[in-house]
Amino acid sequence: MKIALIGLGDIAQKAYLPMLAGRQATEWILCSRNARTLAHLTAQYGFSQSCTDYRELPRHQIDAVMIHAATEVHYSLARFFLDLGIPTFVDKPLCDSYAGCESLYELAAQNNTPLFVGFNRRYLPLITEQTGPPGETKLQASELRAVRWEKHRHNMPGNLRSMIFDDFIHVLDSVNLTGELHHAPLQLTAQFAQKKLARIDCHWQYDGRIFEASMDRQFGATCERIRLGYRNKTLELDSLVSGHWLEAGEKRAVNLADWTPMLAGKGFYAMLEHWLDVVARGDLQSCSVDRNLSSHLLCEKLCDELEKQRQGSST
Repeated sequence: MKIALIGLGDIAQKAYLPMLAGRQATEWILCSRNARTLAHLTAQYGFSQSCTDYRELPRHQIDAVMIHAATEVHYSLARFFLDLGIPTFVDKPLCDSYAGCESLYELAAQNNTPLFVGFNRRYLPLITEQTGPPGETKLQASELRAVRWEKHRHNMPGNLRSMIFDDFIHVLDSVNLTGELHHAPLQLTAQFAQKKLARIDCHWQYDGRIFEASMDRQFGATCERIRLGYRNKTLELDSLVSGHWLEAGEKRAVNLADWTPMLAGKGFYAMLEHWLDVVARGDLQSCSVDRNLSSHLLCEKLCDELEKQRQGSST
């Protein structure tokens, strides 16, 4: 299998290249407009092929492509490869508008080509080890009563649309377990700092369950907190790799196994395995497509509502 990697910025260098270098069964081709970075990383990780123009990649007879470039070029890059029927992986967000996402999935369907979006938090081993993977749950889905997911940062109020699509989408997608929250009524509160989005809190009640998503960009520290509530039993994680169960008035610690690699603990290993399986099969499950579209639609709806609130607060 031969797969091209486009974009060699921060996320590619921190998360993907260290994983890919260890997979001898797959041939990787690096692509970046920055020739100096391209030469350095190709040599560092021992890859034999590279190019500076993504339009040259089809000549290499690639089986798939992974896009880690800036969000604003996701649409044009993904469309180029989907037009050619090449399975395509795009780091979240797929696009910074729902219309763009919908257009790409329509093209993917027309060409019968998988379009995969990289949401690593769907694959957190600490959650799947405690509750079971989707479809094979240790705890019955009917027992889940509430989900709360918080992702905070320190002193980082941001541009409304980029904050929602580039960062808060992690939280939205994580609570959007069945890909149906866009159907539910939304309760939304927000705070702005000099017209930038500083905090957002979302609340939905759907199918008998409560879902909450929160991000404070003026928090005291960067952190992530997760709470899954079942009947008389709650799983709380104070990071992506440790936490505890609360049950019968007692607290029981849960942690990843010793020596678990950081990228595995954050779901990247399992996500990569899923993606490679999708490439091998040539098909992405419809439930994944539906959830991808739903999470981006939630982002679009939030942007519309927040813009109204911001304009109201400035009058």
